[in-house]
Amino acid sequence: MNVALPALIVFLLLLPGFIARSRFKRAERISLDYSPFGQIVTEAMLWNCVFHPLWLLAAAWLFGHTLQPLLLLELLSSDAASQAKAIQGIALQFSWICAYFLSLYAGAWIVPNGFRLMITHYRLDRANAGWYVPWLRFNQAPWYYLLTGADFDEEQRPDLISVSAIVNVAGQAVLFTGILDNFFVDANGSLDRLILEKVMRRPLSADKPDGASIAEELERFYVVEGDYFVLRYSEAITLNIEYIRMDRLVDDDMPEPEPAVDTLSEADTQD
Repeated sequence: MNVALPALIVFLLLLPGFIARSRFKRAERISLDYSPFGQIVTEAMLWNCVFHPLWLLAAAWLFGHTLQPLLLLELLSSDAASQAKAIQGIALQFSWICAYFLSLYAGAWIVPNGFRLMITHYRLDRANAGWYVPWLRFNQAPWYYLLTGADFDEEQRPDLISVSAIVNVAGQAVLFTGILDNFFVDANGSLDRLILEKVMRRPLSADKPDGASIAEELERFYVVEGDYFVLRYSEAITLNIEYIRMDRLVDDDMPEPEPAVDTLSEADTQD
């Protein structure tokens, strides 16, 4: 008990930092976190240095309870008599100590989630957002930035994301193209599959002829029937991503205005 109790107390004190760290970061790898151990512990300790002082101040302001360092040191002591004395002191304040830790764990879960949603909503993690990007960017989620357009500011954010992939079908290279609906990664963080809509395909050999019109270009493709098309990344030879904005498409499709021609009226010619 002399060894187990201090270890349990240290675990309970450090757990909020690890919870907050896991909820704040956006990582595509879900099997194992290969971050250096020192980095994990440092980030967790920084979160603890934020949460514990805030919760202690709130407890002192709302309920009049303050931290008793002597009681904590006695709990962490290896002396059985000191531990027994500290346990008796905790028993007298058991209700508010339980409320402190339960609310602390809940806050460590909720608050980082709120920060992450705020960062995503206001796009504060864009590559060119500012000097604070290294602290806010989710460096373990490269597919998130590539396949969501999260690196664009709000004015330049794409309306659609087009995906084109070359797939080997029965020994023939076939080009599939469609609008990205969703994507999934595997447990190791690698891209697993893409969910596409409005998919068309064509043999890679049927390349675009020079000077072809839009109608002639579309004739080269065959529509793939179905609502959703699942493209496995492991089967794709190459992958092309295109960010599409509808206003640019409208501007490109509009015909250029004809140059104005100055004309003289009959009266002007008579003059």
